[in-house]
Amino acid sequence: MTDPEFMDHAERLLLAVERSCDRISETSDADLDSQRSGGMVTITFPNRSQIVINLQKPLHEVWMASQSGGYHYRFDGTHWQDTKGAGEFFACLSREASRQAGVPLEFSAQA
Repeated sequence: MTDPEFMDHAERLLLAVERSCDRISETSDADLDSQRSGGMVTITFPNRSQIVINLQKPLHEVWMASQSGGYHYRFDGTHWQDTKGAGEFFACLSREASRQAGVPLEFSAQA
């Protein structure tokens, strides 16, 4: 994958995260605050915990840090998959965000 291809896919991922946060905040009682700064999105929950999603351009990876740990994702041509087998990015983000929010939340690439 070239650098421009990585950035194209990674930017779409970050935009989908932001749109998912907006949708969740508008359609549920979950009050998520998402802030974007360059290649990083920080999601803050009402209990002040955070999930940070950060682009690692030199490695062509997306990193996610949550209360349960850190995850690294690479694009496989279709989805962003965890480099250690923990699954697809949006499924993992949904699981981690639900855990931190205390209510079921669903993030999607088609937010």
